[in-house]
Amino acid sequence: MQRKTKQRDAIMAIMADETDFRSAQQVHTALVVAGQTVGLATVYRNLQALTEAGELDSLRSEDGETLYRRCAKRRHHHHLVCRNCGYTVDIQDDQLEQWIGKIARRYRFSDIEHMADVFGLCESCESKLKK
Repeated sequence: MQRKTKQRDAIMAIMADETDFRSAQQVHTALVVAGQTVGLATVYRNLQALTEAGELDSLRSEDGETLYRRCAKRRHHHHLVCRNCGYTVDIQDDQLEQWIGKIARRYRFSDIEHMADVFGLCESCESKLKK
């Protein structure tokens, strides 16, 4: 059970208003703008704890930065992410899950955990690039 703190409540309030993935730095800036006094290290610790508790979803950007958002789906899923604008679609694919299970069995792995985030261009960004 996580300890309820003022900082954690403030972070969750900021994340509740966000629809896109945000970096810890972006969350920290939003908190400061909202008048909260919180250190960046505290933001990082809380984002990690909230992710581990299943309250937030995280992914690694193409440049390796961890990004966070409050996710509507509480069960296991993956993401399609536009590398231009950040638009993200939650996806669930039984065939992908079956393939991962098959690979794990082939190499005799158990207790499998995985993340699969796919980066590309959304339809809107692709059409802007073609103009």
